[in-house]
Amino acid sequence: MSFIQLQNIVKNFEIVNVLKGINLKIDFGEQCVIRGASGSGKSTLLYLLGGLDRATNGKILINGENIEEYNDEQLALYRNLKVGFVFQFHFLLPTMNCLDNILLKAQIGNHKIKPIKEQSIDLAKHLGVEHCLKKFPFELSGGEQQRINLIRALSLKPEILLCDEPTGNLDSENSKKVTELLKTLANEFKSTLIVVTHDERVASQFTRKILIQDGMILN
Repeated sequence: MSFIQLQNIVKNFEIVNVLKGINLKIDFGEQCVIRGASGSGKSTLLYLLGGLDRATNGKILINGENIEEYNDEQLALYRNLKVGFVFQFHFLLPTMNCLDNILLKAQIGNHKIKPIKEQSIDLAKHLGVEHCLKKFPFELSGGEQQRINLIRALSLKPEILLCDEPTGNLDSENSKKVTELLKTLANEFKSTLIVVTHDERVASQFTRKILIQDGMILN
């Protein structure tokens, strides 16, 4: 059985049919890219996988469990324990320094903070942003903010790392570096990596490419 299975996923927003019966299987530890034009439904699909929204119809099986049957509390626990999110816009809280931003998810989930803090500091050293931890987000460059965002996403060693246009605000050189970094860290943390993008340069760095068009998977 595949780690992630989507069975006949339909998503409607009022009268708009965004996803039209998606079937998809992704193995544990796999790294793949979902590509498609703006409005094709790729981000909607990612949000359903991450438990940020619910499908209108269909099943989303994660390791055999249908998260569409979860109540709100179970879904929140799934997002906290199983999923890491990396967005194009970093959503770092401006009133908290970067280390506190990183640790916020652990605090919300009542995790032991000390080992997560130590791991996050080590990762910040590895990524060259240790000097940013006590700074506020507005004091950082875009590339530094994205690395802090990535550390936050990986802080609880998620089984699933979901990235929505993670290089959208970066030039081509930094876009390549961030994509390589995502792939390397997902491998180190044993996370299943799913990246949504419309950028062919990002898509070219992945072996498995999933094309979505008008709410349907074409390959």
